Order: sequence, then structure tokens, then C-alpha cells
Amino acid sequence: MPPPALFCALCCGLLAASVHAGYSADRCSWRGSGLTQEPGSVGQLVLACAEGAVEWLYPAGALRLALGGPDPNVGPGVACLRPSRPFAGAQVFAERTGGALELLLAEGPGLAGARCVHWGPRERRALFLQATPHRDISRRVAAFRFELREDGRPELLPQASSLGVNGACRPCSDPELLLAACTSDFVIHGTIHRVAHDTELQESVITVVASRVLRQTLPLFLVGVSEGQRQASIRTLLRCGVRPGPGTFLFMGWSRFGEAWLGCAPRFQEFRHAYAAAHAAHLNPCELALD
Repeated sequence: MPPPALFCALCCGLLAASVHAGYSADRCSWRGSGLTQEPGSVGQLVLACAEGAVEWLYPAGALRLALGGPDPNVGPGVACLRPSRPFAGAQVFAERTGGALELLLAEGPGLAGARCVHWGPRERRALFLQATPHRDISRRVAAFRFELREDGRPELLPQASSLGVNGACRPCSDPELLLAACTSDFVIHGTIHRVAHDTELQESVITVVASRVLRQTLPLFLVGVSEGQRQASIRTLLRCGVRPGPGTFLFMGWSRFGEAWLGCAPRFQEFRHAYAAAHAAHLNPCELALD
């Protein structure tokens, strides 16, 4: 089989098959089967919503998915994908200028967890799904959820690089901490109750007990029924090596696919010191009520 980039170039010379069936009522999601696709064709899909899902049963051939509506050159320039597990039977690529393809999702644990891609202002917002060869496709399903967001929204900070365009696991700098405190979907003063590791998704799940909720744009922290404590789960990369530790922290991050993802988590006293220094120099990007 030709390599992905060559395969895509060859497909451009074929008559692409339109895929009409399988849309949800609002054209946000698609569910279809490779068994109904003509051999050698590339199915064409358009999903017009900022979030949705794709479920490709028995993948065969290829699909091209335009995101954001009929004009894929307009709209949010960042797309994040979260595969369902097991993800099998296909690979998902982001289309680049000139027909180049960037691998986002593949079979196996190598590219587990959520992945994001950033398109430039002149790049078409499109994904290319290519079936991988298998003798038996009866149990192969390639499914994922997607979210689109505007370029102007701050990227996830490095500790949440599984959902960012780039970056590595490292502590946030003082300017990053102050910006995160002003722009994050949640800002929580609390402690780490426990940490669980999901090796299949390559993620760590941090159970946080909140002593104070400074901000949340999603219903993340609710009062527990039994203990009367506010607990919630925050995710990050397994390779970041998060472990339980004493003391209180300021947990900041963003919502992705209805889940909380960690951006920065400094010790509370360290953040207080950085905030006080910036406040004295009139460099705070926003005001926070820390007391």
C-alpha cells in the first residue's frame, strides 16, 4: 500500500464518493460503514458543528472530513480529537498545505489520549481517515470525538501537552501561572486526594479535594454526598509522572470533551508569592481574591 501522503495524492485523481447517510440530525456527527463504500473511492464528509463524533465501522478505503461547515477555510483553527478505545482499523491525519499529512491518531497505545492540531489561516480544516489493512475487519471500529476552538484562545499550557499543539511536562513559569489564573476554565485551591494511572489512554487521573473554588465554567466540583467534600477528577499525561503529595495547590486548566485537563498546578504559597510580586509591579493580568 502506498504511504499516506502518496495515497492522498493518488486519491485526488479518483472520483470521490459522497457519503450522505449516517449524519446526526444537526450534522454534528457521522456514523457509517466501510462496507458500503465503493473500492478505491474517498468518501467526502462535512460536519458543521464545533463538536461532534465520528464512528467508522469496518473501515475500508478512505474518508475526507471537512470540519466547521461548507467552507473549511473559515472558522476555528484548532481541532482536538479524543479516540474511543479500542481505536482500530484506521489512521487519522490532518491535511496540510500541499497535500502533506500529519498523523494524529493510530491503532494501538502509541498515540493514545487526545490530540490537537493547529491550522494556519490559509489551510483547509480537514482530516483524512485511511483504513489500515487487516484480514479480518469484522471487529474494527475507528471512533473519536472532536472539538473545535478559536485560534485566539490560549493553548493548553505544557503540563497538559497531551491536548496542546506542542510542549513538554514542566513547571509553569510565573507569567504562565498568572495568565492561567485569568483564562483557565477552572481555578481550584485544594489538595491531592489520590492519583490513578490509565496505561491504555496514557493518562493520569488526579482526584482533587477543593477547599475553595475561585472559578469554574463547567460543573466540575460538586458537594460529595457522604463526606461533604468537594471532589473532582483532573486529567494529565501519564508521562508527566504526577504523584500524590502533601500541601495545598492551585489547580488550573481547561475543559476538553466534558473533562477537566490540568494546565498548571503550583503550590498555593508559590502562586501567592508570584501574584503579590506582580501586583506590586502592576503587572497582574487580572485580579484574584486569594484570601
